[in-house]
Amino acid sequence: MSLPIKRISTDFDGTLFAEFASPPISERLQALLGTFQDRGAQWAINTGRDKSGIMEGLERADLAIEPDYLVLVEREIHPHGDSEFTGLEEWNLACSRAHAELFARVNAELPRISAWVSARFDARLYEDDYSPLCLNTANDGDMDAIQEFLEDYSQSIPGLAVVRNGVYARLSHSAYNKGTALGELTCRLGLTSAQVFAAGDHMNDLPMLSRTYARFLAAPGNAVEKVKEVVRRQES
Repeated sequence: MSLPIKRISTDFDGTLFAEFASPPISERLQALLGTFQDRGAQWAINTGRDKSGIMEGLERADLAIEPDYLVLVEREIHPHGDSEFTGLEEWNLACSRAHAELFARVNAELPRISAWVSARFDARLYEDDYSPLCLNTANDGDMDAIQEFLEDYSQSIPGLAVVRNGVYARLSHSAYNKGTALGELTCRLGLTSAQVFAAGDHMNDLPMLSRTYARFLAAPGNAVEKVKEVVRRQES
């Protein structure tokens, strides 16, 4: 009998990978994912890590199987082939251009935003290769307030979004996230959302934890409560 699930999309940290567990990804889960792959399903790790970060995590996990795709920094797609992961050029170039254009429109406002945050919270602000504004806070309450402020600001900038994972957040483009990247992979395989399973544990997983992109949704027991609630509301 044909499998109802043809595409599996899983977050990495907290959903699959437990840093201090031994092994970090359970052998039972690896075997289950491998069985799905053997029966024709394709598996993507959909993570906020960049390529060097996820490769370090995969090495630490000592996987007996390989994901078919990586979605990196919640947006870049990297298929596996010939023993390595190479970027999906068409998608990744469009993603980079969209972010460059968006960030060019918000750069002038960043000093004001940074000053507002620094005047009210003990937060570390910085930029990296993926966002002109990243920040860490001391606690979730501070990040709740900062997220509210940033999301209110983003309403005035078409395409601007806030990506959050615990006490970390960054600015991003609303057209490129874990959900839209999953949707692109599903389309390229000639599948529909009815054939997709997605699992995640944190706020940055919410875009893919939607019936828009996956019929089968899951959140592990350690997921934050809001993520569990979103998944429960979509149960049928």
